[in-house]
Amino acid sequence: MPVALLSVSDKSGLVEFATGLRAHDFTLLSTGGTARALREAGLAVTDVSDVTRFPEMLDGRVKTLHPAVHGGLLARRDLPAHMAAIAAHGIAPIDLVCVNLYPFRAAAAKTGLAPGEVIEQIDIGGPSMLRSAAKNFAAVTVVVDPGDYTRVLEAQANGGDALALRRELAEKVYAHTAAYDAAIAAWFAAQRGETFPERLVLSYERAQTLRYGENPGQAAAFYRERPDSGLAALRQHGGKELSFNNLLDLEGAMLSIAPFGTDTACAIVKHTTPCGLATGATTLEAYQKALACDPVSAFGSVIAFSVPVDEACAQAVASLFVECVVAPEFTPEALAALGAKKNLRVLEGTATERGRGLDVKGVRGGLLVQERSAAFLDDAGWKVVTRRQPTSAELKDLLFAWRAVASVKSNAIVLARDGATIGIGAGQMSRVDAAFLAAHKARAAGHDTTGSALGSDAFFPFRDGVDQAATAGVVTIVQPGGSVRDEEVIAAADEHRMAMVFTGQRTFRH
Repeated sequence: MPVALLSVSDKSGLVEFATGLRAHDFTLLSTGGTARALREAGLAVTDVSDVTRFPEMLDGRVKTLHPAVHGGLLARRDLPAHMAAIAAHGIAPIDLVCVNLYPFRAAAAKTGLAPGEVIEQIDIGGPSMLRSAAKNFAAVTVVVDPGDYTRVLEAQANGGDALALRRELAEKVYAHTAAYDAAIAAWFAAQRGETFPERLVLSYERAQTLRYGENPGQAAAFYRERPDSGLAALRQHGGKELSFNNLLDLEGAMLSIAPFGTDTACAIVKHTTPCGLATGATTLEAYQKALACDPVSAFGSVIAFSVPVDEACAQAVASLFVECVVAPEFTPEALAALGAKKNLRVLEGTATERGRGLDVKGVRGGLLVQERSAAFLDDAGWKVVTRRQPTSAELKDLLFAWRAVASVKSNAIVLARDGATIGIGAGQMSRVDAAFLAAHKARAAGHDTTGSALGSDAFFPFRDGVDQAATAGVVTIVQPGGSVRDEEVIAAADEHRMAMVFTGQRTFRH
């Protein structure tokens, strides 16, 4: 009779799976809580300790680490010497292993859990059995995911040689144990305060394959770190499947509204950078102000809201061709209004991450890794460097401009007034060109730039950017400062009777 060893932490579907194995004449071996659950379901189970003839010890730390287990898993059935060796020691072959591991990642994520308690959730015997069984996939079926129970039982029912399935399941095991070890290594690094350990192991699971990448002809997929955080946690209501570029723009949209916290904010994003960003008393007002910044570029955009969306706002959004709309929540009426647009993707949720997270960018042959920038930007530490002080109303515009420019691709300049962008200059090779473009875009959309505030993501290297802003009628500027020509730039602002504030921090977004 074939032998199956079952030892699982996640017991979902366990009894049904074991019952199916018994129907195919498997003898069941098990340990601890798994054996108890099977017996309570009326299934006959042999304890692993009866096979090893050695009791579980050290609070269960040692139970399957034994030649009677690993010999039965690793013996090659096609080698007479292997079969003779295990027979000589009274070891029976094990034909199927079903193991899932102690929930280390869940334990490590809990607050208030002592390090010793987290360490106890490091599984030793489980990964060892999985790896042994996976190495011998030619003869042993290894199951690490309850989602595969049905496939394994179907293969047994078909009675054929399921080598291809066993090979696939073995691959899954090594990916699973690698991710498990990566989580443990990351926890140990975090315990000593190390953000960038000597060896960085990143573990992601595939959420979906995509139709194509940035362009047709480029194969692509979306991998998620966890199913309950980030973009993977957003719930989609209708519309087509998300594309590679949709996901990139969603990231840009969520980044754009993050600095505004719980304020009612709307970001309209195209090619990962905002073409309109505004706050308002309602989502409809915020949307209308954001749209007014650049209504031409808003065609085919991704729109993000920081607060729940109601029907009035949804109807306004539905009148424009939009790829995706994302918000923490939608009223039923709002979902109905947006759902009338067949291809519109409506995403609900906050896409928050655990902790500050890392920003990873691929380069040829490697990765660049950095901490994510601070999500909420305030005016702490600001310094007025010009003779003229900004008024309280101007300070509000400056704070808005500073939060808005953080999500614009560098070199970045925004012009803002009354809680809304009126002109955005993004991704330019020189800052003076970004200032010129912001003013040009504002005028093209019918905005009067006189009296506006300007936000710059980095310092002005020359006074020409300030002169360009003055030509547009800008009266206040917020920028990091730190140029060797700061005095020249400040003098230019004084000449134009501007108020200028230095923040002391840069918000480049390459």
